[in-house]
Amino acid sequence: MTAQPALAGLPRPGPLRAAETALFLDLDGTLAAIEPRPDQVVPEPRRTRLLARLADALEGRLAVISGRALDDVDRILDGAVPALAGVHGLQRRRADGSVVAPAPSEALASARQRLVEALPARDGLLIEDKGVAVACHYRLAPECADEVSALARDTAAAFGLELQPGDMVVELPPPGADKGDAISAFMAEPPFAGFTPVFVGDDLTDENGFRAVRELGGYGVLVGPERKTLAARRLGGVDEVMAWLETALIR
Repeated sequence: MTAQPALAGLPRPGPLRAAETALFLDLDGTLAAIEPRPDQVVPEPRRTRLLARLADALEGRLAVISGRALDDVDRILDGAVPALAGVHGLQRRRADGSVVAPAPSEALASARQRLVEALPARDGLLIEDKGVAVACHYRLAPECADEVSALARDTAAAFGLELQPGDMVVELPPPGADKGDAISAFMAEPPFAGFTPVFVGDDLTDENGFRAVRELGGYGVLVGPERKTLAARRLGGVDEVMAWLETALIR
């Protein structure tokens, strides 16, 4: 039977046994506070040091699973984590540095142009080209939420793209992998294979990751307010995530 979301009411996560764990972390809203514009999230020495230490303690069994493109994740994390998934799983860099990613969809350029033409010079709106997906951010223009969502829905249908709503953003990727698929792919490869997966994330797009780790014998950690979720543990926000990770690993 497929696991169904439950109301959170969840306990805090306990310690992680380094010798048994494969750790997967979302970025925005989990390792970094969400900013009004994506480019306002910048490297942070404490985070970089922590991730490098975690990667070492876990013998490489650490991956960041983000909605951002791989280059942008590297920018924010100062290249501290070799294994990454970007654009919600469409891009994936293995622990050995090899990259798996689809060629840009021919429909994306047309979809992006349609969004640009329909939302010209609108204050607070940002159309982001991720190479293998296009996103429209409206955090600085929340009054445009319904308009952006309707336009994105129509554009996705017109060009055969997926519709991926997020936190004050809607994305149009081609059909393909999601965060859960990316985690499952990592778990089938060295150095992750054979270990217990834990995934920490905050957004609705992270539910696919929570489902994947649950099916693989691990668990998810929801970050933020209580809601229906497939996660089994919860932390209140980015500060709690950082504090937990700094003390979570035990031998």
